Amino acid sequence: QVQLVESGGGLVQAGGSLRLSCVASGPTFSRYVMAWFRQAPGKEREFVSAITSSGRMTYYANSMKGRFTISRDNAKNTVYLQMNSLIPEDTAVYYCAAGGLVGTAVGQYDYWGQGTQVTVSS
Repeated sequence: QVQLVESGGGLVQAGGSLRLSCVASGPTFSRYVMAWFRQAPGKEREFVSAITSSGRMTYYANSMKGRFTISRDNAKNTVYLQMNSLIPEDTAVYYCAAGGLVGTAVGQYDYWGQGTQVTVSS
């Protein structure tokens, strides 16, 4: 069982930056693929980014490439999402997820955090 706790969300102006963090419980963090998803009001949860267990490979949704950076520190059981050049369309609840394989589908991940709200004002 893995428990995930996100933090770092907040209100930011368009063009600004935020760094989200997700801390995992348990000794097996380094075995998991970690990902970020987001869900805006009235929309389905969508893939943002993923990182392999070693951290060597990263993946991004097209609209986030060049603006968002995912990273992880296995010694700290933490995965990060650095978000730059934020736009109002990035407003959503951002969720951290853990799974066994890299994928973009919600169903491919076994464990989820409670989410952190990101609001980008214009």
